[in-house]
Amino acid sequence: MNISRMTLAILAIGFTVITAPHPAFTETAATAIEPLVLRKIMRELGKNMQHISDSIAREDWALITEIAPHIADHPKPPLTEKIRILAFVGSDAGKFRDYDEKTHQAGQELRRAAMQKDRTEVISAFATLQESCVTCHQSFRKSFQEHFYEQR
Repeated sequence: MNISRMTLAILAIGFTVITAPHPAFTETAATAIEPLVLRKIMRELGKNMQHISDSIAREDWALITEIAPHIADHPKPPLTEKIRILAFVGSDAGKFRDYDEKTHQAGQELRRAAMQKDRTEVISAFATLQESCVTCHQSFRKSFQEHFYEQR
């Protein structure tokens, strides 16, 4: 982790610790209704996963090579949203970040395998990528939807 990312992470965690207990900074029905940028990012990742699946079937290595970096280096939510997410996941923040890192690594491996036109490795990397997505969704999706979209 480079210094600027580390500093940003420390500031975000510090801000979360300082502000989380204060009622002015807790989730409200108004903020919960507005869709997270994360939702848009997830939808785009889903579309890219579908394109890759189709491209594997057609052995379109060039398209996989083009799309895989969009998964590996997908956009991140804005800082204010990251803080809300980290405050919500709390002690599971490391687990959440680990899933994101696994997605990054699998996306990079998928690109490398596609560049080499190695069908077996492409399928293996895609399976790893899918596993990372599914396990993250199993761990977080329902609670995210309930917390950020189905407020009391």
